[in-house]
Amino acid sequence: MDRIKKAAELVEAGRLVAFPTETVYGLACRAEPNALARLDRVKGRDAGKHYTLHIGQLDEYRKYLPRVPLRAEKLIRAAWPGPLTLVFELGPTEMEVQRNRLGSETVRALYRDNSIGLRCPDHSTASLLLRLANCPVVAPSANRAGAPPATDAAQVLAHVGEDIDLVLDSGPCKYQKSSTVALFGRPGFKLLREGVYAEQDLRRMSAITFLFVCTGNTCRSPMAEGLFRKYLAEKVGCPVDELEAQGYKVLSAGTMEMAGVPASVESVRACAVKGVDLTRHASRALTRALVDASDFIFCMTRSHCEQVVFLSAEAERTCALLARDGEIPDPIGQPQERFDRCADLIETAVKTRVSELVI
Repeated sequence: MDRIKKAAELVEAGRLVAFPTETVYGLACRAEPNALARLDRVKGRDAGKHYTLHIGQLDEYRKYLPRVPLRAEKLIRAAWPGPLTLVFELGPTEMEVQRNRLGSETVRALYRDNSIGLRCPDHSTASLLLRLANCPVVAPSANRAGAPPATDAAQVLAHVGEDIDLVLDSGPCKYQKSSTVALFGRPGFKLLREGVYAEQDLRRMSAITFLFVCTGNTCRSPMAEGLFRKYLAEKVGCPVDELEAQGYKVLSAGTMEMAGVPASVESVRACAVKGVDLTRHASRALTRALVDASDFIFCMTRSHCEQVVFLSAEAERTCALLARDGEIPDPIGQPQERFDRCADLIETAVKTRVSELVI
């Protein structure tokens, strides 16, 4: 503990400290011009090279990102702390927010070409060092540019030992390979470097599932599913049938144990007018597995919410009424006009929910 505290003080003073992560050893450096210039010389890199900000606590990323896409949020929760570096592109307005929040000097040190890379290591020594250092810390691998990353303290000393101020030795790194690096922008992520995680791992961990629930899954929830697909696809900027490939799955289910029943004729008609085809819909029963696999669950009534939470208590944080201003009544057995009005209510609610998503 005393040695890590000393290391944090050195970093704050602009010195360079080698420390272990679960991937490779890094060089902790305060994100300020003089310290970064020294880091450039030690690494043998051109001035202004983009270095990754390292954070010791998961939620600290919010300080550096005014806007985080939905899939990135899920990936952060699934993979951090861990061997994943995420690069985010910021727009001009977001950059101005960060200048006001952090100051121009810090922004110049951390952001390059309106982007920033972040990593939250899964190593007790790294986490404590980063928490104790009262400043933003970047940390490239502890080696000269072009040389293999150091995976133990002896390699650090062999690479850069004469040019740094301290080495925190915690033995060999767990993975002994670099972190995966992915860029998040629109419409999704792009793999920049494969490391511990492969691209298919990132796609799986960042996929978002939306679930709509009613009673029989033949009218309200199918209409909600179809309309949500339409407006989500517009927001993502892709055809409806490519949503899943973009990382978004939209489903519906009913609290009654009905499976394979088509959408009601009235629901099909009501949605057809709005450009949504429900002719291929087949009902499915709500199950705990379906609830647990969903990131957002929107119900037509409070009773539906209660049944969802009854299946899985953890769903209380992901489950809500679709319409913020109340329940959506069941039109079953009513004339077509009632289904049309129901579709209008659902469409209004769906538009609101889609508008709230950060894509």
